[in-house]
Amino acid sequence: MVIKSIEKKSKPKMNEAKPNVYVTQPRSTVQVQLDPENILEAPVNTTAGVFLHTAIEKGLIPEDAALIACICNGKLRELTHPISWDSTVSPVTLADSDGSRIYRRSLILLLTSVVDMLFPDAQINISYAVPAGGLYCEVKHHEVFTPSELESIENTMHDIVAQDLPITKRIVPLEEAIELFQSRHEQDKVRLMQFRKADMLTLYRLNGREDYYYGYMVPSTSFLQQFKLVHSDGGFIMQYPRTSNPHSLPPMSQNSKLIDVFHETDNWLERMNIEDIGRLNTLIEHDQIQQLILIAEALHERRVASVARQIVETSHTDGTRIVLIAGPSSAGKTTFSKRLAIQLLAHGLQPFTLEMDNYFVDRHLTPLDENGEYDFESLHALNLPLFNQQLNGLLDGQQVTLPIFDFHTGTSTLGNTVSITDNQIIILEGIHGLNPDLVPDIDPQLVFRVYVSALTALNIDSHNRIPTTDIRLLRRTVRDASHRGYTAEETLARWQSVRRGEKRNIFPHQENADTIFNSALVYELAALRPFVDPLLLQVPFDTPQHIEANRLLSFLKWVKPLSNEQIQLIPDTSIIREFIGGSILRDYRPDSLLKL
Repeated sequence: MVIKSIEKKSKPKMNEAKPNVYVTQPRSTVQVQLDPENILEAPVNTTAGVFLHTAIEKGLIPEDAALIACICNGKLRELTHPISWDSTVSPVTLADSDGSRIYRRSLILLLTSVVDMLFPDAQINISYAVPAGGLYCEVKHHEVFTPSELESIENTMHDIVAQDLPITKRIVPLEEAIELFQSRHEQDKVRLMQFRKADMLTLYRLNGREDYYYGYMVPSTSFLQQFKLVHSDGGFIMQYPRTSNPHSLPPMSQNSKLIDVFHETDNWLERMNIEDIGRLNTLIEHDQIQQLILIAEALHERRVASVARQIVETSHTDGTRIVLIAGPSSAGKTTFSKRLAIQLLAHGLQPFTLEMDNYFVDRHLTPLDENGEYDFESLHALNLPLFNQQLNGLLDGQQVTLPIFDFHTGTSTLGNTVSITDNQIIILEGIHGLNPDLVPDIDPQLVFRVYVSALTALNIDSHNRIPTTDIRLLRRTVRDASHRGYTAEETLARWQSVRRGEKRNIFPHQENADTIFNSALVYELAALRPFVDPLLLQVPFDTPQHIEANRLLSFLKWVKPLSNEQIQLIPDTSIIREFIGGSILRDYRPDSLLKL
């Protein structure tokens, strides 16, 4: 017989001080904690905006903070959000990514409402972002706006900003929203709504015009002080402030090479009648996606072949011997470089790949960033003298003993001794490929530079843009989970640091590229969604990354995912296979034939 011991609950000792518990009336106020030392109190349902503006007045938040929204109890909220119980609240400003997105979205609402007022027959299509900080806009069903018409639109926008008109929202039945869009002949939104699961839709209203936007807005037009409309070929650019300098507009420069890529993509999408997510969803729903995949991949291969032809031609005319490939994270550089090497082989040129990562300096020599940490993305984290010396040696036909960098010990050791022949092209991939300071000792005529990035995305509709940065983030999230063992939370936590490195080391040198390869695929969001949804849903609620995961999931809900059978239609040489798996190029080395 087993006798179980019973744990007795200890009673408070008679001489212990009891907490002062008492019955009270419901409190008519709420408290907002800005930080451990600063708490504000106001009547229940006071908006977050009132609390934060009071904090600015009392000097608890910097006076020049450009308030846009807030984080309330771990969730992104509009400034109009009522505080109904004690909460923690922190500001979201124009210097934050979320604040910048809300600002741009609100600007689009302001622009479309003014255009509707001045040119009722015109429709605005928000096409893509330009590097200088702006959105390229096209005009539909109307002639391209003249400079004087653009000036009139901009002046009216500033007038409405000065009037501080409210931006309001209401939730309506989906059928009512569809009727509104049909009455305005906005078929892109009508198509989109056919795939919405929820029965209700949130509409935002400004100056008498309602529209759908998949994210939050500022409370009123007075928040939209900085913008400018700039005439551009075939349309115009609406310029907005950058997060790095939220109180002014940067100088506007238009990269003609990038603009050509954007126009080329727009023309192709129009020819294929695949202008938006609603049209893509229709093809997936009716199992007609195969042709779109085949054509998108054929266009990629044609473009890779075109880059290869350019290199072959410059090798004959200018003596090109080195191809430098650069681009931001998850642009698809690895797959592109291997496909390019195959095309060069087909032209009779033998590629020789050189791994730039092997030229890191020993770790203790690595430069430090502003936080005193190793800056592995700095150009000077590479042993530039050795790198240039060995490149020149290879070009001169010399034998060179290549370095191998051991990432575990942080030291460089000796590797293979190699040489190349006259008909070999050296291919180098790395973030500094467009920076002229990478190869200062190499004759510029011998170098051909390629910029690779996902530059365009299929937008949700004419007013709701999907940033290509988000496409790359989704790609990286899937790849990090499958190939590197990182959780989505870890990938999201690193992303801002990755973005800072891109802005410092890659984007300033885009215009140095001899050619540009757009690695975006029109169907890729539908291919990524089955892989990325489960990863994002695992991000814990009580982490800073949960807000970003929730934002990504919110727009992915508009995209119908490819089925397992449809995913099998994607070629095993596709750029997207680098991320979702199944690429036959993963272990391929272009110079492997030379070893047979």
